[in-house]
Amino acid sequence: MEKIFYRTEKLIGSDNLEILKNSSVAVIGLGGVGSYAVEAICRSGVGEILIADSDRIEETNLNRQLPALLSTIGQYKTDVVEKRLLDINPMLKITKHTVRLNGKNQHEILSGHYDYVIDAIDSVPDKIALIRYCVSNQIPIISAMGAANRIDPTLLKVDDIKNTSVCPLAKKIRRELRNYGINEGVQVVYSSENPIKTDYDGGTRLGSISFVPGAMGLILASVVIRNLIDRTKL
Repeated sequence: MEKIFYRTEKLIGSDNLEILKNSSVAVIGLGGVGSYAVEAICRSGVGEILIADSDRIEETNLNRQLPALLSTIGQYKTDVVEKRLLDINPMLKITKHTVRLNGKNQHEILSGHYDYVIDAIDSVPDKIALIRYCVSNQIPIISAMGAANRIDPTLLKVDDIKNTSVCPLAKKIRRELRNYGINEGVQVVYSSENPIKTDYDGGTRLGSISFVPGAMGLILASVVIRNLIDRTKL
């Protein structure tokens, strides 16, 4: 088992690998973005991970979500992701919450110490509540903006929420956060691609494809890892 992170240690060094082993990251939302983010965090060597999501895997998840297979349809995402992560790193300490995180329960769910929070929530009110909680408690957070209705992952960007443009979700988040006196200081990953207009089919779900949410999740993870380690030792 000592060879699991051999290649990672070759890249970042033993001291930084030790930092990651002693770090804890919470990933909220395990969909097309969050599932890629949490797996990359695990494969990077982070020693403690919290996951939270209330959804079961559906057939429509198969096109973009890592835990979604024909064999896992109907299972809770948290159960499948937990099993998957432990199959990658059996030494991982994992905390699982099969609930929808919101303003009423987030204090309990995030009651432990977390070095970083990844927000991969779809709901705007829940997203705002999580960002406010992390800002008020000085917990580093990076938030995913809209990945649906896009087809070009090379147009994904990392920036402060105040500098975002084009993305309709980011515009909503900026406006809502201003109501609570938060104008800047929240790092996000967003797309500068104009959303593709899709045919309305009477439902509420947007169009999506495998590689844009996945790329966004990997970028979220990369920002977290690079901020946790000591880059002067690279």
